[in-house]
Amino acid sequence: MREPISDKAENAEARVDQLVAQAKQKAQRYRAMQQAVEQVSVSAASKDGTATVTVDSAGNVTDLRITDRVREMSGTQVAKAVLSALRTAQAKLPDRLGEVMAETIGDDPQTRDTIVGSYRAKFPEPEPEPDETGPGARIGRLADEPEAASTPPPPQRPQPRRPPPPDDDDEGFGGPVMIRE
Repeated sequence: MREPISDKAENAEARVDQLVAQAKQKAQRYRAMQQAVEQVSVSAASKDGTATVTVDSAGNVTDLRITDRVREMSGTQVAKAVLSALRTAQAKLPDRLGEVMAETIGDDPQTRDTIVGSYRAKFPEPEPEPDETGPGARIGRLADEPEAASTPPPPQRPQPRRPPPPDDDDEGFGGPVMIRE
């Protein structure tokens, strides 16, 4: 037996109303997620504790704290400490954002995984720092001695040879240009 047309229309209308309500709820959750993500910040300290960096949800530095121990360090060592803390803080972002997203849009793991994956690609785990006390490490170095590069410099390309300058009295090809009338 067939349902009357009016029953079908009421069912369709109820289903549309239900879909609209679900879409509105989802939009509210996404707005809440966006607001929560904008509030995310992550901090990390360098291995030696001389530098602490805080980054926002985009990975931008919002705070930098350096201890007085840097007075005894070279500029290169201070830079390494700051960059190490920065990379560590940025690498923590994907996990923190995943937590925020799970709390706000938990029913959409595909969106969460896509966004967290893009953050992992942008802010990967930092490379492990070489052990400065291991084999081949130096006992110390002079304060103004630069640290050795971790990779050898690229080979130099030979410079092209330039032809010698033309003689002043050479009016042939390559010499001065004069128009005679």
